[in-house]
Amino acid sequence: MSEIFYLIRSKADGQYLVARPRLANQKEGEANPGFLLLFKEHFDALSYLNTHGSGVVTRFAVESIPRVQVGSILKRWGFVGVGIVQDPLLPQVEFLQQDSSL
Repeated sequence: MSEIFYLIRSKADGQYLVARPRLANQKEGEANPGFLLLFKEHFDALSYLNTHGSGVVTRFAVESIPRVQVGSILKRWGFVGVGIVQDPLLPQVEFLQQDSSL
């Protein structure tokens, strides 16, 4: 059976929720395309939204994708990699660059 991840997406423009931490090789002022935030459970994505976006929850939707589709989303949107949210309340995120095995 395929592993499922959950993403948060804007209802207004279809953009995915991303993290943009400063990368070690990133120059000052250089744009960072970001890491796509992935959640292991639907309720984790909802907890994240309720905790960190309580005023805008209705503007976002949670959608599911199989693990095998993550690579194509990264490529299509130009993301650096993924951020797997381990704890949605803190939040604690594990960042993996695209060249890592996903």
